Amino acid sequence: MAAAQGKTNWFAIGISAAVVVVLVALGGVVLWMNNQANDPGAAPTGSEIFNAETGAISFGDGEDTVSVFLDFQCPACKSFEEQMGPALEQAAEAGKITLEYHPIAILDRYSQGTEYSSRSAGAAICVAENNPDLYLDYAKTLFANQPAENTSGLPTEQLAQFATQVGADDSVACITDETYRKYGAAQAKAHEIGGTPTVDVNGERLNLQDQADMQKLTKLLG
Repeated sequence: MAAAQGKTNWFAIGISAAVVVVLVALGGVVLWMNNQANDPGAAPTGSEIFNAETGAISFGDGEDTVSVFLDFQCPACKSFEEQMGPALEQAAEAGKITLEYHPIAILDRYSQGTEYSSRSAGAAICVAENNPDLYLDYAKTLFANQPAENTSGLPTEQLAQFATQVGADDSVACITDETYRKYGAAQAKAHEIGGTPTVDVNGERLNLQDQADMQKLTKLLG
């Protein structure tokens, strides 16, 4: 009886070792998935209007800075641009403000798994980097062709065709390769953006539903 108790249970040891191996493998998979989720992707190099560190695409040199954070999948962003875009651009051109655009991605969940917000933001960054003088034309084209929420969005090839359409041929390869697909989501996180459009004036975040805050913005444009 004592001899039987002294025998090594190799079967149990084998099962335990197998469990350890599985747990280690699962831990590795979880770690890889977390790294993928937090990976900001390729880093842009910037251009004369594009600050790759802050994600700002700047126009004008006014004393007051208006920063606009937009998602090209966002219907409210399209409406904001239609209503306020021309006045913002005119104020920047007149030297009244420095206008900063930040293409970001927070609405990927509304494109049936194709991550249209991320792909369109990345495409806009490609243009800001490679054809900076055509960024506004490209952004307006994206809004003019904005897909409805809860659809698959537009294919990347179409985003590249839009670049060709506005003359941004140097950006086509960057868009097709989805070089900056992760950049918009990383910038949304870096700037703590929870909804779009988001507007900052001199670093102060405005409540676009508040009349007093909107008057602060329109006063700068007058």
